[in-house]
Amino acid sequence: MTRSTELRSERLLLRRWRDEDRAPYAALNADPEVMKHFPDVMTREESDAQLDRFDAAIEERGFGFWALEVADTGRFVGVTGLSVPRFTAHFTPTVEIGWRLGRDAWGRGYASEAARRCLDFAFADLELPEVVAFTTVDNDRSRAVMRRIGMTHDPADDFDHPYLAEDHPQRRHVLYRITAPDHLGPA
Repeated sequence: MTRSTELRSERLLLRRWRDEDRAPYAALNADPEVMKHFPDVMTREESDAQLDRFDAAIEERGFGFWALEVADTGRFVGVTGLSVPRFTAHFTPTVEIGWRLGRDAWGRGYASEAARRCLDFAFADLELPEVVAFTTVDNDRSRAVMRRIGMTHDPADDFDHPYLAEDHPQRRHVLYRITAPDHLGPA
């Protein structure tokens, strides 16, 4: 397996986490609008613990959720990457792609650009046959990114997230998929 500490796209750098990322990442995770489609905002301690898990996964597997920065300025804008879900569902085991960007980075195409770079890495370097993404039913922004990067949705794949209570309003999730041949486009 190819190990990677960073990935680059035209405008972005996906890289290992640094101590100076902790405060802006915590601010992003404390923003109710950014966290609208997650169960709750995070405390600083929860945010730091998640950052540590992300970085440990990159160290262990050679991939994970990388810190995302604008290459020209070095400005931290969020997180994008690949992960192995820690729960069991009809589509696991699998590798998922995901992103979370600060509001000031929305609408600039960063999530799609970073996600495309992650897919390139997933299929070319990791040689994965498929990558999935999932989110809450009403997360229109993320679902739009999923469609823009070529993922497809089959309602038969939708599922109840096992970490959320049966009566939780965000329990129902949609699942999108992309396979290596789909990613390559038409011949």
